Order: sequence, then structure tokens, then C-alpha cells
Amino acid sequence: MARESYQEKLEALRDDVLYMSELVLERLRLGVDALEQKDEELAWEVIDGDDEINQLYLDLESECVDLLALQQPVASDLRFIAASFKIITDLERIGDLATNLGEYSIEAQRDVYPEVDIQAVADETIDMVQAAMEAYEREDAEACYTIADRDDAVDDQCERASETVVRDLIEHEVDADTDDTEVEQLMADVSRMLLTIRDLERVGDHAVNIAARTLYMVENDDDLIY
Repeated sequence: MARESYQEKLEALRDDVLYMSELVLERLRLGVDALEQKDEELAWEVIDGDDEINQLYLDLESECVDLLALQQPVASDLRFIAASFKIITDLERIGDLATNLGEYSIEAQRDVYPEVDIQAVADETIDMVQAAMEAYEREDAEACYTIADRDDAVDDQCERASETVVRDLIEHEVDADTDDTEVEQLMADVSRMLLTIRDLERVGDHAVNIAARTLYMVENDDDLIY
């Protein structure tokens, strides 16, 4: 009976981690929508919702610690708990990045850099996180490598987008007659856009982290961990 209860706790942990991922992905999508639509109401929904994600993280952290301390798992069960512990950390950080997007959208006063397709980058990174969590759920080792490979394309997208923003700044005409307010607005736009690109790139990095921990969990293979 004790063993059955232990297995039930392991399954409950998996379900809880998957639930956390759904919540984080929902907030990330809302953050992107808020940024794209300059929607302050959506932005505050994301920002105010971060406390829920943080509390869920703490609850799952405690769940993992209890399983490690009280059950003394071995082999595959130990790897599963350890991987889950690391994955919820990545999910919590993705939640923080979603909150950043909400904050950027509140600060944004105008549409800038239409040639930078933030939505495309966001869609790719969100899909990577979704795929990583599906790999975790199905214990799909092969999918983990696919996710890691996709990150190179995201990095290239983000690099090109950043170069576009910096090039625009360099080429922007500023002279003695330029109003200080205009210069400040320009710098704020540049900073916000570069931070947005950086944060979306980090979402992709966290997706790779999740895939790496899943691969370790399934095959005791640390090839993707770096």
C-alpha cells in the first residue's frame, strides 16, 4: 500500500508540473498579446498573476523536497524528481519574463520597429516551451534533441532583430535642434525593444533547459545540460 501511495505522489507531481506549465504559457501568451496590442488591462493581468506562479513554484518545490527526503527514491524515480525540480525553476523564470513583457507594454506609448516581427519570435519560443513540456509528459527523448536544435534558429532571429534596432538607432538623425524629450523617447524605445528580444530569447533557452532535464530524466543522459 505504501508503494502505491508513493507512485501516486510521483504521478501527482508530474500532473502539477504540467499544470504549472499551462499556467505559465497562458501568462506568456497574454504578455505577448499585451505588448503587441498595447493593452494595459492585459498587462496588469499578467503582472498581478505572477504571485500565483511564484506560490505554485514554492508548493511544488516543497513537494519535491518531501519526496526526496521522506521517500528516498532511487534510479529513475530520483532522476524524475530532480528533473521536475529543475523544470519548475525554469517555468518560474519564464513567468518572470512574461511579467517583463507586461511591464514593457505599459511603458510603450507607440508602435516602433514594424520590421521586427516580435510576434514570430514569440510564437516560436512559446511553441518550444510547449513542445518541451510535451516531451516531459511523454518521456520523449528524441523530441528533446529537436527542441535544442530549434534554439539555434531562434538565436539567429533574435540577433537579426537586435541588429535592426541598433542600426536604426545609429542611422537616426539627431542634431542640436532635436528636442530632449524626443531623444529620451528614442532611447526608451530602443531599450525596451532590445529587452523584449532578449527576454524572448531567454524563453527559448529555458525551453532547452526543460528538454535537457527531460533527456536526463528519461535516459540518464546529460548531453544537453550546459
